[in-house]
Amino acid sequence: MNSRQPNSRHCFVCGLLNPLGLHVVFENNAPGEVTAEYTVPEMYQGYPGVVHGGIVAAMLDELAGRAFMSGDPPRFMYTARLQVRYRQNVPVEQPLRLVGRAEDSRGRTAKATSAIYGPDGSLLAEGEALLVDAPPDSLNFERVEELGWRVYEDEELAALREKSL
Repeated sequence: MNSRQPNSRHCFVCGLLNPLGLHVVFENNAPGEVTAEYTVPEMYQGYPGVVHGGIVAAMLDELAGRAFMSGDPPRFMYTARLQVRYRQNVPVEQPLRLVGRAEDSRGRTAKATSAIYGPDGSLLAEGEALLVDAPPDSLNFERVEELGWRVYEDEELAALREKSL
């Protein structure tokens, strides 16, 4: 089922034109599961060599919400609560595996889990989120592509990343 999820233009985590953003690209790995391979640049460190905890939380938050975006149409959700467990230091400039999984869903709310794994496969950080459907009037769902929310081809990704630097 591997298929790329859409990116936005300005989101901090996935926004391709955000000069301060992470520019993470997500893949639908299985129904209700999203993954990304990502190396955090040194500019996002807290202590030397360690990713700042706020950046770790932002990645876990995005993963949780994206776990529900694989449907047709995608389910856009806001985070109502995010619980983060920092297990080990998350290193900068090292390849990481990010995983988000959809869990229970009841009406307008849902739960998801997220995790960051190190280069050796060890669990570095994990999150548990309570999510709420975005109100229909908060985003014009018919125009999301016009707003930059779409799947970008590899060449476009490279060009947009270069442009944002």
